[in-house]
Amino acid sequence: MGAIKKFLGSYGENFALALLLWPVVSLMLTLPILAYLYHRDGRLRFGSFVGTYLTVLYAIGIVCFTLYPLPSGDRGLGITYGVPPNYNPLAFIGDIQKDGLKAVFQLLFNVVFFMPLGFIAGRLLRLRFPTAVLLGAAVSALIEVAQLTGLFGLYPFAYRCGDVDDLITNTLGAAAGWLCAWLLARVVPPGKLADAEPTDRPGFVRRCVALWIDLVIVWLAAVVPYGIVALGMEFAGFGAPVLPGFTASQVANFAITGCGVAALVIVEVVVPWCHDGSTPGGSFVRMTCEMHPRTFWCRVLFYLARSATLVAVCYWFPEAALILLIFYAIKREMPYDLIP
Repeated sequence: MGAIKKFLGSYGENFALALLLWPVVSLMLTLPILAYLYHRDGRLRFGSFVGTYLTVLYAIGIVCFTLYPLPSGDRGLGITYGVPPNYNPLAFIGDIQKDGLKAVFQLLFNVVFFMPLGFIAGRLLRLRFPTAVLLGAAVSALIEVAQLTGLFGLYPFAYRCGDVDDLITNTLGAAAGWLCAWLLARVVPPGKLADAEPTDRPGFVRRCVALWIDLVIVWLAAVVPYGIVALGMEFAGFGAPVLPGFTASQVANFAITGCGVAALVIVEVVVPWCHDGSTPGGSFVRMTCEMHPRTFWCRVLFYLARSATLVAVCYWFPEAALILLIFYAIKREMPYDLIP
């Protein structure tokens, strides 16, 4: 037991760093995670929500355990001479003969460390066994390459050992984790995936996630076209786009604003009008913004009111969003949903 505690104790700082980064990274990934869960399950399951955030912690842990601590100073093992890689798949035999239980624990740790990845692949991502094994091998190979190349060239030396034995044991761990997920599914089957039909009674959170996806699309449609034109003109030697009587900054603002307004109309009006109320974001999270059928002119009024509401939220955030939240909490629908 003393040897095990000593071995695990050497990774205490790595685990502490992973826990420290977990809330920050989770907060950054909240909307993508919610979008994924709504897309896959059609609703927000507590188990899936918790499992996804534990997956984020595990992903951070992989990075911290395999690449941290980063080297510092200008002397010492790995900094002065670099750490030579191991390409011999049988080198672990010599390691066991030399280091005894420590080498055995290291091999077992590499297997156990990647078992959650295989479990996640089988249970959360619903991947088949060959795909899960390939995922484990790919993640492990990426880590070994990072160690072999000094974090992809960030450092001019390898400060961790790129080891083919790690690749093998990590892949075995992913395979074992998938088998654990398969055995659990025999006892506790995973929840059913979402139906193909979108819901016409979306909750407030799902509406916000769909709007976030739509606004990301609008932002990309506003910025990317001008960026491509501007970069092309710079490379061609023409400089930044300008118009008579306007500065380059004003032209950029006009172009980006114009593309953004056009994209907003297409994403929030044209697309849902032609697709039974589903915007691109709504389609991804399986919802429609139209709660019931309407006549032509009522639909026109509905989309005008909805567009005005979205503009108000964008210009008077967060006050307008808070008002909408209070309204939804009372009525369980948006103001524009009241249009018959």
